[in-house]
Amino acid sequence: MNIIIVGDGKVGAALAGQLAKEGHDVTIVDSNPKVLTDTAEQMDVMAVIGNGASMATLKEAGAGEADVLIAATSRDEVNLLTCLTAKKLGVGRTIARIRNPEYSDQLVAMQEELGLSMTVNPEQAAAEEAFRMLQFPSFLKRDSFAKGQVEIVAVPVGKGSKLAGIPLFKLYEIAGANVLVCAVEREDGVYVPSGGFTLQEGDTIYVTAGIQDLTKLVKNMGLVEKRIRSLMIIGGSRIAFYLAKRCLDSGMDVKIIERDHERCIQLAETLPRAIVIEADGSRHDILAAEGLKSYDAVITLTGMDEENVVLSMLASHVGVPKVITKINRMEYADVFRKAGIGSIISPKGLCGAHILRYVRAMSSASGEDSVLTLHTLVDGQVEALEFLVGPETRHQGEKLMDIPLHKGILVSGINHQGRSILPRGDSSFAAGDTIVVVTAGGRRLSSLDDIFAD
Repeated sequence: MNIIIVGDGKVGAALAGQLAKEGHDVTIVDSNPKVLTDTAEQMDVMAVIGNGASMATLKEAGAGEADVLIAATSRDEVNLLTCLTAKKLGVGRTIARIRNPEYSDQLVAMQEELGLSMTVNPEQAAAEEAFRMLQFPSFLKRDSFAKGQVEIVAVPVGKGSKLAGIPLFKLYEIAGANVLVCAVEREDGVYVPSGGFTLQEGDTIYVTAGIQDLTKLVKNMGLVEKRIRSLMIIGGSRIAFYLAKRCLDSGMDVKIIERDHERCIQLAETLPRAIVIEADGSRHDILAAEGLKSYDAVITLTGMDEENVVLSMLASHVGVPKVITKINRMEYADVFRKAGIGSIISPKGLCGAHILRYVRAMSSASGEDSVLTLHTLVDGQVEALEFLVGPETRHQGEKLMDIPLHKGILVSGINHQGRSILPRGDSSFAAGDTIVVVTAGGRRLSSLDDIFAD
């Protein structure tokens, strides 16, 4: 497909690289020639210098022949105008990054008039992911499928874990829960395991299960599952606002530490139940004075990855049970995680995953709804996708054990008539079901038929 990306910031550049890697023809538009030149040299993309909201610039970028335009500048208003102009020029689908919470209701009411096919809010998505992590603190990562009925969670196999040295076919008798290990992260690589795969201390396992079985897993494995009642947020960003609102509504006590005076006033006015402290959250003495080690959870949301990592390491060191770190430079995620900073969220990565799912669905011959959900695991080395089984999908009614699948593919969940099923060899699927598939090794899946080897 022909795709135009307006905005060469962190999100735009990351999307350009991913979409170009998947074989799409990508043109990136930005008014900064130096940044644009650097991106074009590093990736196989076209570059157009200019104002992306300008009709002349979009014509130069080939908007008349484009299938998709993604507006990802730092200004919501520019993104909206860009999409409106692109639609006028005949672009098939438009996607806008909109970050201001004040626009939420308007976008729902005026989506068609604005020419929008989809909007993404990286900060809100990051806040939602962080909130889900706080519900099950012992999980490093938590992604939902089948409208929340199926989840994939990351669980560390720590020192003294009951799972260390256990082959996966014995998992049920050890864990006492109906779960499926769909991926294993180890120092020497990432595996989509078979039943004979043996877990080791230091592994991180990605487990598929329903909510009830996840609760059993936590209980039977002796994982620490203290309910989060108090949260300290370091940095008063938009993510802080979205997350604090969710946590306050759920009954948590929330303290936000932010150094900017005007931002503190805004947060105090919009979040009257939160404690807002105007101070430098990067200083150890200030955090100690604000009772850092007494909190059940800490999330670091400053604008610098390095600062967030150091602060998270400090929180872990003083014994905070749950620590979440925001980072944007996902190429260092593995290093950061091994440094012991707990869970990681990436607004850029989440935004990219949402848009990538939409583009994959558009390019699928099975129709737009073939890819319903897409999550990336293990720093993008593994993808978990939820597909809708269409009327023409092959191998319906056949046993999974008899269906030839490509190497590195695992069917990890089936949702049939609203009921979640953990797949076995004799399981099957039918039209209208949704299926969760996990794939490693860089294989690109746009429809369910892509997993079959015949």
